[in-house]
Amino acid sequence: MDNFLILERLDRLERLLMANKEVLTFEETCDYTGISRSYLYKLTAAGHIPHSKPNGKLIFFERKKIVDWLLQNERKPIPEIETIAEPVR
Repeated sequence: MDNFLILERLDRLERLLMANKEVLTFEETCDYTGISRSYLYKLTAAGHIPHSKPNGKLIFFERKKIVDWLLQNERKPIPEIETIAEPVR
């Protein structure tokens, strides 16, 4: 089997395993969200992203809270807004 196909399948398996975890490490959160390490450090330092530091050093993230944080400030599509809005006379 081609090395590329093996690596691709391994990557898929890792993503499936990560999707079942409730608590993510810093690196797993970077992979899960696509956020760079430096930006995730900035977000945690500023308190803009929910995280835990049980012993004051390692940073952990609850996957559900990360998903909620990623989906905050939802923007509705224009057709949906138009159906909700009352016509102006």
